[in-house]
Amino acid sequence: MSETAGTKYEVPIKPVEKSLKISDRAKGELKASGMMDEKGKLKLKGVSPKMLKRMKLESIDCPVFKKELGFVECYVCSNFHSRISGIVYCKGDPIDQ
Repeated sequence: MSETAGTKYEVPIKPVEKSLKISDRAKGELKASGMMDEKGKLKLKGVSPKMLKRMKLESIDCPVFKKELGFVECYVCSNFHSRISGIVYCKGDPIDQ
């Protein structure tokens, strides 16, 4: 595992048949930061609707929460560092669940 400045984990992205539900914790954070409207529609800045649709059909095995999460939830996590060639670089800091 190569260390990218401040990165603890390199997590591969996996395709899924059906998008995974976003947790209530993540929905609260998305609404608070203005990335989700009151109806639950995602509005990520700098992400096209086509890319967002693709992101919803991807998942990761999260090393912080120790479970499978949808990539959108990973993307908005404070531990998300970057995504390059199908790999997410995660800071791995503990988060209150």
